[in-house]
Amino acid sequence: MTDLLPFPSAFTPASGFLGLPHGVVVSGPAELVDAVRLALAVLDPRPGEAGTITVESDASLGAEAYVLDVTGGGVRIAAGDRAGAFYAGQTLRQLLPAAAFRAVAGAGVSWSVPLGQVRDAPRFAWRGVHLDVARHFMPKREVFRMVDIMAVHKLNRLHLHLVDDQGWRVESRRHPRLHEVGAHRPRTTTSYYREDLTFDDVPHGGYYTLEDLAEIGAYARTRAVTVVPEIDVPGHASAILAAYPEFDARATGGRRPEPFTVLERWGISPAILSPLPETIDFLTGVIEEIVGALGETPYVHIGGDECVLDDWADSPEIVAFQAELGLEGVSDLHAWFLRRLADELAERGSRAVVWDEAFVSGMLRPDTIVMPWRGPGVARRAAAAGHDVVQTPVFPLYFDYAEASSEEEPVAIGDAITVSDVAAYAPAPESWTAEEREHVLGAQFQLWSERLPDGRAVDYRAWPRGCALAEVAWSGSAGTGFDARLEAHLGRLDALGVEYRPPAGPRPWQLGGAGHRRHRPGVVKVDEVMKHLEEMTHEADSTRPSM
Repeated sequence: MTDLLPFPSAFTPASGFLGLPHGVVVSGPAELVDAVRLALAVLDPRPGEAGTITVESDASLGAEAYVLDVTGGGVRIAAGDRAGAFYAGQTLRQLLPAAAFRAVAGAGVSWSVPLGQVRDAPRFAWRGVHLDVARHFMPKREVFRMVDIMAVHKLNRLHLHLVDDQGWRVESRRHPRLHEVGAHRPRTTTSYYREDLTFDDVPHGGYYTLEDLAEIGAYARTRAVTVVPEIDVPGHASAILAAYPEFDARATGGRRPEPFTVLERWGISPAILSPLPETIDFLTGVIEEIVGALGETPYVHIGGDECVLDDWADSPEIVAFQAELGLEGVSDLHAWFLRRLADELAERGSRAVVWDEAFVSGMLRPDTIVMPWRGPGVARRAAAAGHDVVQTPVFPLYFDYAEASSEEEPVAIGDAITVSDVAAYAPAPESWTAEEREHVLGAQFQLWSERLPDGRAVDYRAWPRGCALAEVAWSGSAGTGFDARLEAHLGRLDALGVEYRPPAGPRPWQLGGAGHRRHRPGVVKVDEVMKHLEEMTHEADSTRPSM
């Protein structure tokens, strides 16, 4: 049991092993039985009245918690809810040989597990993965695959970044030009940071239909994963405004500006939506479609980051609207705009999530969740102000940064964030007050996809750093023997077919260099970035792009 990852709250080993036959019978409440069978699919478990595996409900254990007893007479699982039963099944799967992580195991595998007891519950409720499907679209199969890998690691929030300057990624039947126009671009930049722009001249695009989104939501829920859709507004709006230019802040007062197009380069555009009521109505309708398709959606991320507010300040109509609201400046209007969207979400049963610029602007609903990407300083200020926070700092949780400062690495935004950096991270630092720590819901790692063109690149960046975050978020910290347990866990990732970055460095086909784009080590250093970002969180113009 010492190879479990994430490490459980407590385990008591015993001598001996229990064999689990193919087609093992699982008995208990149907919902819990189904969860255990899904986690152990390689064994083709069968439901029955009495079997080797017995699962029962125990509400006293709490959400996502479980007790797993393996004795010579069988397996007993007590679970606080369906998620707890599913996670007990995942732990039992880890106690089996690594072949349990294949879709179909080969002949001659001995399905036996060590005897003992595991008592387990998560330290943090939010254990997340942020997947940017706007910069590079990830087909539905890649989303399903990410959910499957998350489930193995007891990660439970999939934050889908569905819109940015470089693309809109979901069907809208109310406003179809969003996906007809905003979901593709004719080419994509190939140049590195601060280099002259070059392009590949290869069209890129794609979007999820509402049926796809419904399927993704249902698939995730059965695996104890909640999808958190993000519609990032009012900035990052090039793709939206390419489709519906009437919502351009520059179009107010009868002006006819040069239209925006779906952005072909990385970085930030000055494109920003008008904050007028018709924009709120437009976005509310689109969000209703997304939430209606996903099903139960307790959280919706509305962005609020990296907004250039100049076009608001230059519009007499917007300035007059700001004055009508009794607001002093455009930063206050930015805060008002996000508060209005959060109010609309609350009426529909969803809680708003924002990046930390929205907190700095002020005026948030008290129940709005803040993701402080710019570091621990603004995170603590948000928690002290009474907001729940999900820790998302660039260091050490932006996995688009390279894992080594080396030209052998594939191209990355900067360097370096290592597995050890992630394992050492404390989402709720002891230096914070107890009340501040109580507001930390958890943490998630970010996969921004400017330099992640496909699933293989995502695998390389996400794992095994994601294994470290999974342990920190579930257990509270990387436990004793983490490095040795991770080494053993890599065999499970091999069986799953995850193309992770080996601890010793990239495999020959993962190298930068011939046929691949090399990393530029030392150009963007994460420690310098963090210092700059912290300074930005104290500036009056905090919403302006920080990079």
